[in-house]
Amino acid sequence: MPSLAIETRGLTKKFGNLTAVDNFSLQVNKGEIFGLLGPDGAGKTTTMRLLLDLIVPTSGTIKILPREKTGYVPQRFSLYNDLTVMENLDFYADLYGIPHVTKEQKKKELLQFTRLAPFVDRQGGKLSGGMKQKLLLMCALIHEPELLILDEPTTGVDPVSRQEFWKIISSLVPKVTVFISTAYMDEASRCDRVALMYKGKLMKIDTPLNIRNEVVGGRSMEEAFLDLIDRFDKQ
Repeated sequence: MPSLAIETRGLTKKFGNLTAVDNFSLQVNKGEIFGLLGPDGAGKTTTMRLLLDLIVPTSGTIKILPREKTGYVPQRFSLYNDLTVMENLDFYADLYGIPHVTKEQKKKELLQFTRLAPFVDRQGGKLSGGMKQKLLLMCALIHEPELLILDEPTTGVDPVSRQEFWKIISSLVPKVTVFISTAYMDEASRCDRVALMYKGKLMKIDTPLNIRNEVVGGRSMEEAFLDLIDRFDKQ
């Protein structure tokens, strides 16, 4: 049986009368790309924040790799706009207490990896959308995490930058486990397994291929998801 990077049981989060995450149970294996697919308002970001211990669940349990082994890329750019690419990297490396020699080698690797080396002196706020997400990714990887949590990292990013971002993500596994939320069907198809989330509930967990084949007879991921939503709303 594969070892787990994430396990939740009956995870629930309520905000007053709103149940944002409803009895959420899943297991994420080490070394896989696991996608959380759902429309806006499905509860994906709340789920991410619960996993990262940024908010407290109403009920349920979470087992996850320790914080020092986890990297996080939020949906919106959260670094320092007035610091350069290099200065942001240095800040996060120092925050994690990475020794100087290791830091310099890791920065070099990440800059080559993301092709941001020519832009080390550009301020974060002056980067393009795709470059900002790459910088966020570098800062999340600087301490060599075993688990990477990404909250809709390519929202609003141009198609070419999205493709480049996914090439980088795919190259990380199996050394790094990736848990990524997305509203894009094509991105969900790149994952090893996908959890379909709607109105706070998990509707199905399976491989993209099985979801297409079993739910709607081999049609697209988008049709599969819409078919499940239609069934859910008719219950």
